[in-house]
Amino acid sequence: MSKIGKIPVAIVPGVTVTLNGDIITVTGPKGTMTFQQPRGILVNTEEGNVIVTQKEKGSVQTRALFGLTRALVANMVKGVSTGFEKKLELAGVGYRAQVSGSDLTLSLGFSHPVKVPAPEGIKFAFAENVITISGFDKALVGNTAAKIRAIKPPEPYKGKGIKYVGERIRRKAGKAAKAVGGK
Repeated sequence: MSKIGKIPVAIVPGVTVTLNGDIITVTGPKGTMTFQQPRGILVNTEEGNVIVTQKEKGSVQTRALFGLTRALVANMVKGVSTGFEKKLELAGVGYRAQVSGSDLTLSLGFSHPVKVPAPEGIKFAFAENVITISGFDKALVGNTAAKIRAIKPPEPYKGKGIKYVGERIRRKAGKAAKAVGGK
């Protein structure tokens, strides 16, 4: 039995959870999300909580989906109430970003600026070399941040590129430092 799956998900004030067959709909101030519960998993609402249970406790497949389903429902409740955000940092001389409308334009030393259109439900903000990606879908926020980071990932010699705020880049010694060390 999953330790995560056993914990009930508290429904925050202002959020409504609707169960329609095997479709779970969570609505809040930030938006609406839906999820189809997997076979073998039961989702119920009781006393302001969402409770996830297994139909067959011994089944390997439902055991694997038990904690996952609870985590996805918890992320939906948190997303429509407070939302999620990821922060990326630009490190490099002349690296700039600009938000125009819903698009993000990056100047990263390429011969052309790179335009990143915002997927539906995602907002970009830029201040002091930090790009903030926010939205109500945790997976979409993380995926968008990963795609932006992949445009110019940080390189190990000078540390230039786009990195997550707080991410440590393992630095390598260059040719000159290796030559001094020995053969």
